[in-house]
Amino acid sequence: MSTQNSSNHKGPLNAVKVLDFSTLLPGPYATAMLVDLGAEVIRVESPTRVDLLKVLPPLKNGQSLIHLGLNRGKKSVAINLKTPEGLDLAKRLVSEADVLVEQFRPGVMSRLGLDYQTLSQVNPKLIYCSITGYGQSGPYAHRAGHDINYLALSGVASYSGRLGEGPRLSGVQIADIAGGSHPAVIAILAALFERVHSGQGRYLDISMSDGALALNALTASAAAHSEAPSYGETFLNSGTLYDYYQSSDGRWLSVGSLEPQFAQGLLMTLGHPEWFKESLYPPRQQAKLKHKLTQVFASKSFAEWCEVFDQVDCCVEPVLTLKEALEHPLFKNRGLVKTELIDETEFIYVASPLSTAFPETQVDLAHDLGQDTDEILGNLGLSEVELEELRSKKVIKSTK
Repeated sequence: MSTQNSSNHKGPLNAVKVLDFSTLLPGPYATAMLVDLGAEVIRVESPTRVDLLKVLPPLKNGQSLIHLGLNRGKKSVAINLKTPEGLDLAKRLVSEADVLVEQFRPGVMSRLGLDYQTLSQVNPKLIYCSITGYGQSGPYAHRAGHDINYLALSGVASYSGRLGEGPRLSGVQIADIAGGSHPAVIAILAALFERVHSGQGRYLDISMSDGALALNALTASAAAHSEAPSYGETFLNSGTLYDYYQSSDGRWLSVGSLEPQFAQGLLMTLGHPEWFKESLYPPRQQAKLKHKLTQVFASKSFAEWCEVFDQVDCCVEPVLTLKEALEHPLFKNRGLVKTELIDETEFIYVASPLSTAFPETQVDLAHDLGQDTDEILGNLGLSEVELEELRSKKVIKSTK
């Protein structure tokens, strides 16, 4: 694979080396954010077990677009960790690393001989981050789970939906990213700062269900002391005019006109300033107003409403398709949508929002399995003869 940019990382983490043992979404997205901050991220991959992200469609030039975007800028070393030689190589990599990220169920890394207690003896400055569904301790520690389960157990799903309809699925993985990836990155950055003063590493236990529970920031304390929120009962879950409304051609508009000045602007634009008093009613008492708004929005097409609200600052925006969002001037201007070349073919991906704060960071695309094995292990002092012996024993895999 040829890419337009090199791996010449800059940015605030340009001296930080990260070993990434994770697959799928939470860990890889966390390390992608570290890449966007300039860190050198090395994916430690199995030579034989395929990362599912690499085969998920759609494909471009035979490669998964999801993998290419999510694992951008990361190097790849392929090592069989179930062999004594592979375990030794992993420990030698750890001796020079600053951070390790893994996403196995509790106990897997210990069985491999790569748990924090063992590796902290190899490198006392190592920051070791484990991302799991339910944490390293507690009755659910070894239980399987997905994003939908963490949102369910955390109570988030219990009021994320409409009255009479029940919980609704989100198009993005809220608990995986907001409850897993983001807390992992924050904890890693805090541990790196702490290490400057302490000289010691730290073990970080990141639970996606913990993170999902913490997302109830506006409602948890009130629920603990009073009644828990339910569908359509709050200002922000369709209990007020704050909602989505369908246009005459089946598209949708988002209305966030909660504050009085925005509600006034909305209703004046719609030609019904006399409805303003109803917009001040508490949740669950705006049903009549919402019915009238539904009828008004159904009277014009999506394009017509976009034109109407384009110059009106009242928190009304169109619901864009993802393709439309990628082409929107807002994100184009912010520089979040990136374009690179894969074998002279254009590849578009979305960088993390951190990249706009540190635009000097240079990131290339995802590397092939084992593409950097020889270089990385060579930097550890292994000779070509030793590398060839390891290849012949299927301890490592190189892509030359």
